[in-house]
Amino acid sequence: MSLWKQLVLLVIVVLVAAGLWARFFPGAGDVLARLGLDWLPVAAAPAPQAGGRQAGPGQGGPAQALVVAQPVTRATINDRLIAIGSGRANNSVVVSPVVTGRLTEVLVQSGDQVQQGDVIARLDSDAEEIAVDRARIALDDANARLARVTALASSNTVTAVQRTEAELAVRNASLALRDAELMLERRSVRAPIPGIVGIIGVTQGNYVTTQSEILTIDDRSRILVDFTVPERFAAQLRVGDAISAASVARPDQVYAGEISAIDNRIDAASRTLRVQARITNPADTLRAGMSFRIEMRFPGDSFPAVSPLAIQWGTDGAYIWKIEAGSARRVPVRIIQRNTDSVLVDAAIAEGEMVVTEGVHAVREGGSVAIAVADQPSAAPGGT
Repeated sequence: MSLWKQLVLLVIVVLVAAGLWARFFPGAGDVLARLGLDWLPVAAAPAPQAGGRQAGPGQGGPAQALVVAQPVTRATINDRLIAIGSGRANNSVVVSPVVTGRLTEVLVQSGDQVQQGDVIARLDSDAEEIAVDRARIALDDANARLARVTALASSNTVTAVQRTEAELAVRNASLALRDAELMLERRSVRAPIPGIVGIIGVTQGNYVTTQSEILTIDDRSRILVDFTVPERFAAQLRVGDAISAASVARPDQVYAGEISAIDNRIDAASRTLRVQARITNPADTLRAGMSFRIEMRFPGDSFPAVSPLAIQWGTDGAYIWKIEAGSARRVPVRIIQRNTDSVLVDAAIAEGEMVVTEGVHAVREGGSVAIAVADQPSAAPGGT
């Protein structure tokens, strides 16, 4: 047999084999659809008859693909923000003396409530008291001299220069007294803010300097909580937005608060935004340093949700088979989010429409389909 006859015979055999495969192989339709050849006739399951039987040869009626389908649901994402933050006092001050000296008296104890200006400790002040007394005597002497000069001025016994010198001496003595009183006042350590006294780090008799930490005062009437949020929430946050906070140690107690500050930039390393919230502490049950679970609510984004089994892949990307009036329609989709029981997609499908989840190998574009079982969709996923 000549070579060209052999080639012709080979081509005929290949075409016959391809036709038989496309006609009788159940998965041929899906393979041809991926290759863009879904216009070729392929094998399709016959439609079921009454009583669960399918239409066979000679029973009449068009062939139908028997599939399992599930209705489309809708799910909302990005509608809830949960973050863990660290709390700190609304105002916190480490108290140190302004001057050096020996601590003679500590007037408060750990846990005491103090007001701004209250004396909490005193340093030895003998030298400063003597300086105040000396300055007061000098002022009294300067005032007496000015009085004498003023009395003699009416008889022209003193000159204007002498009277001016006497007035200047009084002012200098007054300033000296103020300086001495200031140095004496600085021997008393006062609370710079109202709040609760922490653990006292010194005792009576210690020599302290301006670097010594006597105690800390926390104003915890309100607690500030610092936390970070993903950058996708940055545009939705506003100062004053309501938040709910629960202490990790006491999750059953929820506190209301609001956002008090938002950072002006996204951290390039973590792609997060630093946010500060403020919560009230009326019962004084919260402490600085506690960890909090912060929760916020947003409108979120709503998308159609389908079963993961409904997602198919072709040369042009992901798609699903939608059932319209008993016929299959191929709908391209863009996957938004994958969950364990559903996939959120961006596609031209509406809630309640049926999509094929099983039996996709027998479905072709425009082909007639029959739903054998309608799956009940799982609960739609919540926010993130």
